[in-house]
Amino acid sequence: MSDFTPKLPIALQIRKIIFEKFNDIDTKFTNDEIFEIIKSNGDMDPSWTINNTESLFTDICDSGLARNIAQNLTTVYLKLFDPIEKFHCNACNNDVHLGASEERLCPNPSCKSTL
Repeated sequence: MSDFTPKLPIALQIRKIIFEKFNDIDTKFTNDEIFEIIKSNGDMDPSWTINNTESLFTDICDSGLARNIAQNLTTVYLKLFDPIEKFHCNACNNDVHLGASEERLCPNPSCKSTL
């Protein structure tokens, strides 16, 4: 793997994309759709595949933001539990996106501060 470091952590990019494009509890979306958007934005290690993001989508489900409604090989179909809200983390100085029922902790893996 290369030493590429994204400007915005991938975990935050995923949440931002969900907030901007899929912020409706009745909308289905997939990890593949989000991965392709991140890839097209260019802020990801070019050697990464969908498999590199599997744990990030598992974390989103474990946090209570979304639920896995179906899976087909590496494609995971998801739905939100609650609409997402935008916050600002003063500790890492990033905008972060959390579901209404999630703990108010920064989802940035290198921060985790209380919001």
